[in-house]
Amino acid sequence: MGNLLTILVILFVSLFVIVTLVEKFGKKAEDQDLSKYSRWIYPLMAVMLVAYLIKYFFMS
Repeated sequence: MGNLLTILVILFVSLFVIVTLVEKFGKKAEDQDLSKYSRWIYPLMAVMLVAYLIKYFFMS
């Protein structure tokens, strides 16, 4: 149980450090870039869902 808590603490601390560094030094996203990325989200989620269904029904 102690190892699990140690791993979780290290993960949360590293996540906090990474998030603060990305917010400070990261590039701000433009509206044009965001619209370009959002156009692909739903088709990629559909492909992922189909892939998981194929894996579930044929691999197990």
